[in-house]
Amino acid sequence: MNASAVLSGFRKKFKGKITNAKLQKVPHKSRRTNHLSRIWFDIKRDSLKDAVRYLCEKYPDPHFAVCSGYDTGDKIELLYHFTVNYASKLGEIVITMKVKLSKKEPFVDTITDLIPGAIISEREMQEMLGIIVRDIPDSRRLFLDDSYPKGLHPWRKDETGPDRLARNLNTGRKL
Repeated sequence: MNASAVLSGFRKKFKGKITNAKLQKVPHKSRRTNHLSRIWFDIKRDSLKDAVRYLCEKYPDPHFAVCSGYDTGDKIELLYHFTVNYASKLGEIVITMKVKLSKKEPFVDTITDLIPGAIISEREMQEMLGIIVRDIPDSRRLFLDDSYPKGLHPWRKDETGPDRLARNLNTGRKL
């Protein structure tokens, strides 16, 4: 398996639903191939779960690393990081799928039925960014204490962010 073929397979299967696709070969002396292949692409929210399902069917036992996310100001972006061909002498391929969510409709479907270990990342994204993960098997808080105000999310840059809890260190007043 090579990274070009993997990316080509995704482009073919999800034509019109993948944008900004790119393949990078990153030098890495500790790898047997002297480089690490990275695939990046944006995928529409309604195709994310199908893309993860395709990944699981086409490349058995993908390694799910983490879902990371951030507030860009007008959107919330989630990045799902996977590795296929994990620890093989032919070289690992890192695949990152980016989903952009509107702040008015910040929801995504769970992938825990495909990748059970994703629940930790999904719960983190719910708490820290205020997104809704539909059909998540356990939506209880995991990272924030129960005393942390509901409706505030530490990684948000808007009115649901933590700024109103912060104190101005010069005056001692809350912002």
